[in-house]
Amino acid sequence: MSATLAKGINIFKEVIDAPIASFFSSCVHCGLCAEACLFYTETNDAKYTPIHKLEPLRRIWLQEYTLLGKLGKMLGLSKPVTDEELAEWEPLVYDSCTLCGRCSMVCPVGNDITYMIRKMREGMSASGHAPEDLVAATTRAVTIGSPMGVKWPAVQAQIKHVQADTGIEVPVEQDGADYLVVMSSMEIINFPEYLSALSRIFKQAGVSWTLASDAFEATNSGIQIGSSDLARAIVSRIVVAAERLKVKCVISPECGHAFTALRWEGPNLMGRPFGFEVKHILEVLDELHQADKLKTGGKDQRPLTYHDPCQIARRGGVVEQPRRLLSEVAADFREMPDTGVMNWCCGGGGGVSAIMRAEPLRLQAFKIKKRQIEATGVRTLITACANCRIVLEEGLEHNHMKIEVIGLTELLAQYLVEGNAT
Repeated sequence: MSATLAKGINIFKEVIDAPIASFFSSCVHCGLCAEACLFYTETNDAKYTPIHKLEPLRRIWLQEYTLLGKLGKMLGLSKPVTDEELAEWEPLVYDSCTLCGRCSMVCPVGNDITYMIRKMREGMSASGHAPEDLVAATTRAVTIGSPMGVKWPAVQAQIKHVQADTGIEVPVEQDGADYLVVMSSMEIINFPEYLSALSRIFKQAGVSWTLASDAFEATNSGIQIGSSDLARAIVSRIVVAAERLKVKCVISPECGHAFTALRWEGPNLMGRPFGFEVKHILEVLDELHQADKLKTGGKDQRPLTYHDPCQIARRGGVVEQPRRLLSEVAADFREMPDTGVMNWCCGGGGGVSAIMRAEPLRLQAFKIKKRQIEATGVRTLITACANCRIVLEEGLEHNHMKIEVIGLTELLAQYLVEGNAT
């Protein structure tokens, strides 16, 4: 056994905690998780059954932590997990799982399969069986500060454009602000209108906010690849900046896994509670609206539908907020089938969109999202995750669907009533 494989096997053993042991023990092999997975439903291939993706981890659990499994291992009846087997399982664990959590929602015995996949990725990463694309993105995130290689000068250039277009100052390194705003690389490079929309909204609401030159990137590829150490290093950057600037709240951007990493994983990764709150931008916008600080006028007359990002809605609980906000600006809002916490994933979460070899499978899995959108009859799709937005645009183009995709923050800014700053 190579040293790398041995390290990975040891990590597998370490991540088998009480929840995972109970999940394996209670699994009744009903197959309901398969019907909840878009990679299974759109391929009808049994290997994409979510619980099957955990087979190497299950066998290690049996061999190391159950009496029958230990006996089977001693008698040679149960084969050890090999490097070749992990190489075979790598596409199942990474390419065909977005960590969307839909399988966990339908499990009749309450097994959190998404949690188990996350833990299995820890061992896969340690054993050298993580996709090269994700390895490279995580390396850039740790060494440069962004998985896409975005540096502070690129943010400064965007700030100058926003200030020129809006006439509003974008604050940087401001002590004691209400909010520290962090963004994803996609919002910096692909959707610069996000920062412009925030500037206009915060000016109207009369709240103080700031950017940090050393913690502007929220995307956490350490969570996606399955490395708690790297995820901690990425989160730590934001925590240090937030505490240095003494902000009251860090705003997670329209990015699903950034929200997961900061809001739910962050304190555990850091080993201590934060001295500030973490909220998704939709939560903040909803609070401003409820406080009558977000004033809009007029409504979009186009038929609109909303794609719930998995990490924000199903895993994060932000479901009603976007609908309250849309009710203020949408004259004809139409829900998709299987919406809210049971919405279908775009197909690119969990790092899948960054894995080039996964593209054919991802586009095949997009068929279920295509059916969802077609059922609404809309030509304009709203979402609140920059990664979802990119993946949705690619899937729509692949299927020759002429549908515009807009971020919810951007849409709200379009209907602000100017001149009502408090």
